[in-house]
Amino acid sequence: MKTILIVDDSRTSRQYHSAIVASAGYEVLTANDGAAGLEKLFMHRCDLILTDINMQGLDGYEFIRRVRASAEHPAVPIIIVSTEGQDDDKTKGYAAGANLYVVKPTDPTELLGYVRMMLGDGRWL
Repeated sequence: MKTILIVDDSRTSRQYHSAIVASAGYEVLTANDGAAGLEKLFMHRCDLILTDINMQGLDGYEFIRRVRASAEHPAVPIIIVSTEGQDDDKTKGYAAGANLYVVKPTDPTELLGYVRMMLGDGRWL
């Protein structure tokens, strides 16, 4: 079973995204900020990360940079899921090392399609 780490300071968003990916049979780990996300990532094997950008302490951009700089997880697929949808936000996300940038609110079918695509799990939708 593949494991997805969801990093978001909003409990509602964590629960919503967790329910979507868990309903498709994925194991879910959650963290409420970038620092907790790094801790979970280094304690568990994760196949994909969904992360927000705006979080207290270690924000999503820095979280992604640290994941990419790590020896253990430099290539894990990362999808940013954020309310920030300006071109500059997306540019910064991709520059940090994200594979995909999705703007909230997320459609469950679309998000699951992106997850499957990033994991190579069958068809996109």
